Amino acid sequence: MPAKRILRVIFIIVGAVIGYEVYRRFYFISDLSNYYNILFNFLAIVIGGTVGFLLSFLFNTKIQRLCSKIICHLQKIPTQNIVAAIIGLIIGLIIANLLAYSLSFIPLIGSYLPIILSVILGIIGMNIGLHKKDEIINFFGYFKSFNRIKKRENKQLVHPKILDTSVIIDGRILDICQTDFLEGELIIPRFVLFELQHIADSSDSLKRNRGRRGLDILNKMVKIKKNKIKIIGKDYKEQREVDTKIIRLAKDIKAKVITNDYNLNKIAQLEGVAVLNINDLSNALKAVILPGEEISTQIIKTGKEPEQGVAYLDDGTMIVIEDGNRYIGKKVNILVTSILQTPAGRMIFGRIKSVINGNSNKLKNEFRLSSGK
Repeated sequence: MPAKRILRVIFIIVGAVIGYEVYRRFYFISDLSNYYNILFNFLAIVIGGTVGFLLSFLFNTKIQRLCSKIICHLQKIPTQNIVAAIIGLIIGLIIANLLAYSLSFIPLIGSYLPIILSVILGIIGMNIGLHKKDEIINFFGYFKSFNRIKKRENKQLVHPKILDTSVIIDGRILDICQTDFLEGELIIPRFVLFELQHIADSSDSLKRNRGRRGLDILNKMVKIKKNKIKIIGKDYKEQREVDTKIIRLAKDIKAKVITNDYNLNKIAQLEGVAVLNINDLSNALKAVILPGEEISTQIIKTGKEPEQGVAYLDDGTMIVIEDGNRYIGKKVNILVTSILQTPAGRMIFGRIKSVINGNSNKLKNEFRLSSGK
């Protein structure tokens, strides 16, 4: 409905209401019958509506211009000013009503106090709101902006992580994903998938098995619902090496690299890319063993030296045993003499203290003679 028609209807309704109220207050005759009272009421409404209809032709255009000017003026006012003024007005009206209620007992002016105080304190509240708009907006927007900052900080703290080919084939990343220790997205570049597929299609049976193992690991990882695995098709065709592409991608998306490749680890560190090395994690989780402690294990094979024997802990740590070649295949107690930490992992050196379920007395005598006791 056009604005002119709306204003005209408003004028007619207001005129009819005014005509009815004027007749009821000033010209109502109680002695007339109900029929004439109803007729006169109807005539008053019709006359009032007609007057309103006629007045609408005189003031319609002026009111439209005035409304347009008000709307244009309000549109130019910043939203912060309007919000601050409304907040100040509401606070002023609340205070005015509280004061008017407490001062309503004053004679003569007590009934007019709500109107007077509402006008005065409303205007004062609007002025104060406009002058203090920055503080008001900051106060009401503090918690919202604080939550946004927190969310932004949390997003920045959790970096995406790129998986390279070696760590996928290794398989331990699947166990780590199942424990829910890794946060954020796990990125698998499409060129890594192509490399896995190429390895899986190799004529070499060993490479083919490793490639298929990597693809199986990825399928199992995708089925874990709590993982956020994302495949990115971004490629760097000017680079031939997959490791170089991984480093470029990590820089572009500000991600970390998960690997157990020693060379990729070193290159990434030189390029300033954060690396999560599975081997480092594995070494950190190994049980702490100190020189002088005893370990029960089984000697598996001969060491590099003729008299040495080699055994392994459950976590894969190699134990080099002095004079252990004579007890290959037997379970013995090892006395740890020293520990060597190498880039490839940790090595434990020790000597036999006793044979489990064997001739322990003979071994103890040999141990005493060798130690000079």
